[in-house]
Amino acid sequence: MKSIKYSALAMATAFSSLSFADVNYSLSITNPTHHLADVTVALPKANMAHIDVQLPDWRTGRYEILDLANGVRFFSAKNKKGAELSWSKIDKNTWRVYLDEPTEVKLSYQVYGNELGFRARHIDDSHAFIDASGFFMFSESFRQEAVSVQLNVPKTWRSVSGMESPSNHKFVANNYDILIDSPIETGINKLHKFDVDGKKYELVIWGEGNYDESLMLDDLKKLVKTGNLIWDEYPFERYVFMVHATSGAGGATEHLNSTIIQRPRYKFAKREDYLGFISTAAHEFIHTWNVKNYRPDGLVPYDYVNPNYSDLLWISEGSTSYFEDYLLLNAGISTSKEFLKGLTKSVNRHLKTPGREVQSVAATSLDKWINQGGDHGKNFTTNIYSEGSLVSMALDIKLLDDSDGKVSYRDVHRALYNQFKLPKGFNADDVKDILKEVSGNDFSLWWQQNVEKPAIIDFDGLLNKVGLVYHYPEDAKAIAGFDGSAKLDGQLLTLTHVARNSLAWQAGLTSEDKIVAFNKKQVRESLKASLEVFKPGDKVVVDFIRRDELMTTTLTLSEDFDKEKVITAVENPTERQAKLFKAWMGINHPSVK
Repeated sequence: MKSIKYSALAMATAFSSLSFADVNYSLSITNPTHHLADVTVALPKANMAHIDVQLPDWRTGRYEILDLANGVRFFSAKNKKGAELSWSKIDKNTWRVYLDEPTEVKLSYQVYGNELGFRARHIDDSHAFIDASGFFMFSESFRQEAVSVQLNVPKTWRSVSGMESPSNHKFVANNYDILIDSPIETGINKLHKFDVDGKKYELVIWGEGNYDESLMLDDLKKLVKTGNLIWDEYPFERYVFMVHATSGAGGATEHLNSTIIQRPRYKFAKREDYLGFISTAAHEFIHTWNVKNYRPDGLVPYDYVNPNYSDLLWISEGSTSYFEDYLLLNAGISTSKEFLKGLTKSVNRHLKTPGREVQSVAATSLDKWINQGGDHGKNFTTNIYSEGSLVSMALDIKLLDDSDGKVSYRDVHRALYNQFKLPKGFNADDVKDILKEVSGNDFSLWWQQNVEKPAIIDFDGLLNKVGLVYHYPEDAKAIAGFDGSAKLDGQLLTLTHVARNSLAWQAGLTSEDKIVAFNKKQVRESLKASLEVFKPGDKVVVDFIRRDELMTTTLTLSEDFDKEKVITAVENPTERQAKLFKAWMGINHPSVK
């Protein structure tokens, strides 16, 4: 293990900085190989019998209880004179410090940070990703006080955040809410700065990978110019794109003035992989408005220790996903062919998710905190991202069709931003009021049928309005289907999903059943390969193992196709179709030169 050398400036300012703000944090990377850091928190004078300090139980942008306090050890509290204060832990993430007299309080504790994929805390010998949710305790009594963060890190490291930085490795914010929404990337990284239309931007990359920095910079410069295609103004002066090239972790999180994007290090170079990256960047950039500057009232203000319930998360996340393509197409980053390929994938996934018939986008929004994945999740739930995006598309095309292309869903989000900037929050009635305001029509019935109830989307009719058609390729052939999925486990196929109410479901098959044979012939490497000798409608005897016992059932095979449906542009769109497509996506219809 190499010894760690710290800059003299960091050591000297670790304590002198305490006079610059009312709540002062100091973080020292003490043992990066083992993912450990020491944190101190200096709180203002407290005039009360005790003060409660907490570490958040979740972090913004991930609607899931993460129990972040599980990494805290060696907690202690001292008064202004340095004397130990008594304390007790009253629940899983709350420490109660008892005060004999009014005094300033200094807390100390160790944090273990080895949860890269949660994007809350990670420390190793090359960097630290510091989201306040995973590191910095707060007291509700001082939540609105100004804060400072001083980092004590190896002298070769560079620290970057969306917060203001008065000196190296130091950051300041007006309150804890800004701190918790402004993560810090510190370590050995690559940094690029650029200006676009008077705004300052930064791209900081940690980790080696097969990315093209020049391409990333060129496209980010194009992307950030597109915000005014939807909103009237930019809510920031400076914005940071943080990128992690990882050994497997993936995902992204929006923040007030920055985003963190994680991708496996060799998932950048191929065009499909790169589109995944730049689409994520567009998604998080859109969040700068949608969520970070206007959001449902169930999330205003954030409650960091309890679930924040809302039946409108489909707008926060799904509509954000929906607008990605609009920005990328208008920036000239993606093509109409790539857009249609992505839309095809979304529609096909939706139609293969039986949960779409069970759970509405309003219900899945409220249940985001508890919705599960896997076989049951696919059969009985939906997803705020994918389902919310398609409901947003249905609403957008309806608005455009009703108004002859004059009103779009973008007008709704522009109005939400203008009328419900934080600290205000909006509810479903507010959205319906805005829909009536921008369109002149009452959307109460539409909302009931498509938001409050599972949406039944007529994709053929919907896409036809904008000159698109959803169809099987001409050379697609009917084949025997199973209505489920499986993975090879040794020499057996283990079912991972059986579609609700399908023929396989009715035959009594379920996930985790191990398929041994069809008609006494051992299964091959996949369901598709095993069914090649059969036709739709054939009855087959299925031998399978459940609870280590051999069982048998008879299954009627469904009809499938060897190629999935695709969405393509009609060759000769009508004048109205071409007009609505242009109003919808901002570019010419693919068949119009």
